[in-house]
Amino acid sequence: MSVNRVTISGNLTRDPEIRSTQSGMQILNFGMAVNDRRRNNATGEWEDYANFVDCVLFGARAEWLSRDLHKGKKVFVEGKLRYSSWERDGQRRSKLEVVVDEIDYERPPRQQGGYAPQGGYNNQRPSTPQGGSFNASAPTPQQGYASPSASPAPAPAPAPQQQSPNVAPPPQDDVYDEDIPF
Repeated sequence: MSVNRVTISGNLTRDPEIRSTQSGMQILNFGMAVNDRRRNNATGEWEDYANFVDCVLFGARAEWLSRDLHKGKKVFVEGKLRYSSWERDGQRRSKLEVVVDEIDYERPPRQQGGYAPQGGYNNQRPSTPQGGSFNASAPTPQQGYASPSASPAPAPAPAPQQQSPNVAPPPQDDVYDEDIPF
């Protein structure tokens, strides 16, 4: 048995490229930079090294995702690895890419006039229209949170402890393994 699942999070390295096949299927290609931390043996410091990953997404989502995604955007991708090889100019070439099944990112706010899901923590809704996000994110101050400069709320008082009624412990019987029916 083998498992081919990939989960990565990183930033787009270029604007996505969309194309379609002769049959009309949309294909979205984009690249991601995913950091890896390693210790530099010379300095002893931890450093980030970028891994560059090519991704491809097929289907109807490709068109509207191409409008939201752009270079530098932080995305979270789940999918599977696919190996491709070909020959160009007499040289054998190959690559390993991620075929995207799921993608998650924060959407930009929609312009007035369109539907925008609203809400935030505990479904509190702002009084002014704002765009939603594709994934969960921290609510803005307009959604019911106080800004960081506001004074903190007082800590709740500890709940009074209830004393449990006096309960007699169960009788101590000797139980042997051979007494258990399974």
